[in-house]
Amino acid sequence: MFNEIDFSKIDTGITPPQDDTERQYYYMAKLAEMVALRERELGRRITYCLQTFGCQMNEKQSEVVAGIMDEIGFKRQETEDADVVIYNTCTVRENANLKVYGRLGKLHSLKKSNPDMKIALFGCMMQEKQVVDKIQKDYPFVNLVFGTHNIFKFAELFYEMENLDSQLIDIWEGTDKIVEELPTERNYSFKSGVNIMFGCNNFCSYCIVPYVRGRERSREPEAIVKEIEALVADGVTEVMLLGQNVNSYGKTLKDPVTFAQLLEKVEQIEGLKRIRFMTSHPKDISDELIDVMAASKHICHALHLPVQHGSNRILQSMNRRYTREKYLERVEAIRAKVPDISLTTDLIVGYPGETEEEFEETCSLVERVGYDSAFTFIYSPRVGTRAADMPDQIPESVSSRRIQKLIALQKEITHKRYAKYIGQVHNVLVEEASRRDENQMAGKNEYNITVNFPGDKSLVGQIVKVKITSAGESTLRGERVD
Repeated sequence: MFNEIDFSKIDTGITPPQDDTERQYYYMAKLAEMVALRERELGRRITYCLQTFGCQMNEKQSEVVAGIMDEIGFKRQETEDADVVIYNTCTVRENANLKVYGRLGKLHSLKKSNPDMKIALFGCMMQEKQVVDKIQKDYPFVNLVFGTHNIFKFAELFYEMENLDSQLIDIWEGTDKIVEELPTERNYSFKSGVNIMFGCNNFCSYCIVPYVRGRERSREPEAIVKEIEALVADGVTEVMLLGQNVNSYGKTLKDPVTFAQLLEKVEQIEGLKRIRFMTSHPKDISDELIDVMAASKHICHALHLPVQHGSNRILQSMNRRYTREKYLERVEAIRAKVPDISLTTDLIVGYPGETEEEFEETCSLVERVGYDSAFTFIYSPRVGTRAADMPDQIPESVSSRRIQKLIALQKEITHKRYAKYIGQVHNVLVEEASRRDENQMAGKNEYNITVNFPGDKSLVGQIVKVKITSAGESTLRGERVD
């Protein structure tokens, strides 16, 4: 539907439509008129800078905001000396918040020299009341603040902001809305993320996500398939199905569909060569899903399966709803059906009350599973979560020592895992040329590992065969073969 819209023919003199999608088209048309007029007055293009912090869900939502800005008529640039600066924020860890506050300090200086600059903040960080209170008090020069639930309203909010002299704040506590058919400016022409669901129902004791993303709500499978078919028609060969817990997809639909059943539908899309997905919750990895992965010709043999910790007592305190033994059983079930699966994980060190023995349980689990790689984090208290109020918070010096040991252990395991790939021929989706050497190309293999090899830019977007010749700490190297 969106690709068929001629915004120049939308009547902007009428009352805004009530339908959510048509209403946003209306405001996009009004803003396009406004931008065109301003550009004629200034004699130059009007620019915007969009910076994204956080996860791939944020990246996907930023693509929608970028698509709207492009449709309106703004020109995107990388630097923040633009007419409009937009931050898509993350709040999973305190450092993410501090980074945004630091950038706002720099923007304040830029705005002093360009009073007409507009600054907009959205995303997870904005769903926290104490953050919004701080922005109102300490950063009154920010023009627009909105959260995660009303991103689809961006055009309307932007128009309202343009007609206000004061700060505009529009935060929703939650929503059941899923608004389709909005413009998107993809980061890559040949691959794309596709949201299949929003929100999370798990409420892990350390995690702020359910509070800022809301409860689970799944898109209809027909809408997902239609979007992917349109992407494939536009040159996309790989899709990443996105959700906070994709394994619980479909439970909120009127006619429930399992994630495995959705994958089977996506598998049938002609022209689609690769399917990835994340993130998977270990408690919801079903035999049905494993069987679909094993039988598929297009699902990549890479699975991100966050364990978080190796101690049953800590897992229970985290409200993860599985045991160490259950997690290991699921790993064995996956490897029995998909022997070459590349497993990656998330690990938290320094959770409240974690003893030295419990930390060692995490280390022993990492050794037993043998992950290709792991994302390791020092526990970060988030206001509003249960773990933030727990006693026995671990001193930073202890957490730092533990995480350094865990990183060293995983580094050794990764080295051994990657060495096993030497001599194998992998299918690599070429993504880009090296910044340091344009004759060196980089792409992802079917195990979601970056592979570097000699080549030229004409290969970007193609899937090529590469024989692995050596392994680094986080990447593989190879030579292209016919």
